[in-house]
Amino acid sequence: MHEMSLCEGVLRLIQDQARLQEFSRVQVVRLEIGELSHAEPEAMELCFEAVMKGSLADGARLEIIRTKGRGRCRKCGTEAALKHRFDPCPSCGAFGLEVIDGDAMRIKELEVD
Repeated sequence: MHEMSLCEGVLRLIQDQARLQEFSRVQVVRLEIGELSHAEPEAMELCFEAVMKGSLADGARLEIIRTKGRGRCRKCGTEAALKHRFDPCPSCGAFGLEVIDGDAMRIKELEVD
């Protein structure tokens, strides 16, 4: 389950920001997860609580914002929604669309004390 290591990375980023911005408690973590990112929101929620235990984010609420996948056809240039990385172009039917959005995970916002 790679979501555990993803949550550990989120905690490291939170700790880095706590040192830089001098906050001591995290109330809410808003996390953007792209549909094409291979991170499962349900698994992230389970791992988040376990990883944050005993940290400055212990008891923090995790809010997940899903972002849609988008791609650009390398053949005809059409931009379109992507549900899966290997979907064909809806205009010309070519495969191998370049992913242009929805494949990332990032901390969008923290509510802190």
